[in-house]
Amino acid sequence: MAVDSDEPEVIEPRVKAERSLATLLSDLASETVELFRQELALFKTELSEKLSRAGVGAAALAAAALIAFSGWLFLLLAAVYALAIVVPPWAAALIVGVLVLAIAGALAFYGKSRLRADALTPERTLRSLREDQAWIKERFR
Repeated sequence: MAVDSDEPEVIEPRVKAERSLATLLSDLASETVELFRQELALFKTELSEKLSRAGVGAAALAAAALIAFSGWLFLLLAAVYALAIVVPPWAAALIVGVLVLAIAGALAFYGKSRLRADALTPERTLRSLREDQAWIKERFR
């Protein structure tokens, strides 16, 4: 049979009746090992992506904490100026403090959304495992 070099070679599966039990068990073992290797590689890749995403979220939360602390210092400065009854300095410090706290709140919201539990679930790996389970059930009935 001549094979066209542009088209991939099609390998016809052997009919199940022609295959011995030893061959079937050997195929099952080798395909199971290969499937396990592929699933493990997918899991490692997906876990790495999820941990990277969690790292970004943790960094955003750390930045939010630092900025919130800076805002707190400005609010304390505003309280000191207000008690001293100096209108222009405390008003300016209050505006800056509120602005800094607003930025911290936005960063905290962003960081929290990056750390949600459902965002860290290895969805592709779970879907692939379900597909593999269905394939194995169908193949070895």
